[in-house]
Amino acid sequence: MIQVKVFGVAIDPATKGFVVILKDRDEKKWLPIWIGPFEAKMISLALEKTKPNRPFSPDLIKDIIEAAELILEKVVISDIRGNTYYATMWLKKGEKQLLIDARPSDAIAVALRLKSPIFITDEVMKKASVAHSSQEEEVSVRLAHLKNELQIEVEKENYERAAQIRDEIKRLEKMNKIPPLKSN
Repeated sequence: MIQVKVFGVAIDPATKGFVVILKDRDEKKWLPIWIGPFEAKMISLALEKTKPNRPFSPDLIKDIIEAAELILEKVVISDIRGNTYYATMWLKKGEKQLLIDARPSDAIAVALRLKSPIFITDEVMKKASVAHSSQEEEVSVRLAHLKNELQIEVEKENYERAAQIRDEIKRLEKMNKIPPLKSN
């Protein structure tokens, strides 16, 4: 198994869908997993360490795990069939081990909140990983991060920070000749 970190959430320029990008420790291989917009937001909120006013599903799951005195030992992205990825959440209470089937996006969102490690099996990494990301992909990830951060700052009514983020988005788009990101 290969331990990975969540590099970020990006918008796939070809499909306009969201992608969570997982990178190995050496950042030589990365695994893109296409996810929905809600899941992208849940992962982005965790990456930015933003606490919502009311708990979202991953926050609720985290709270249940903690209240039940369970430990999320790890998340393992264990299989890919067609274009569907499968993950397992490895929970432990005392000597008892629980393996829970989960969508990778949900498992990642919970793992980030609990600061639990994320792994990919060698087989999945071999089947679906990409050798490295291009500069354009790196910029797309950065733009997606900034767009999520902008939305959060506007929701908090922190308009000064939102203006700074907006300017950074415009600068990156102009510098890299990337079409502007459309607002939701």
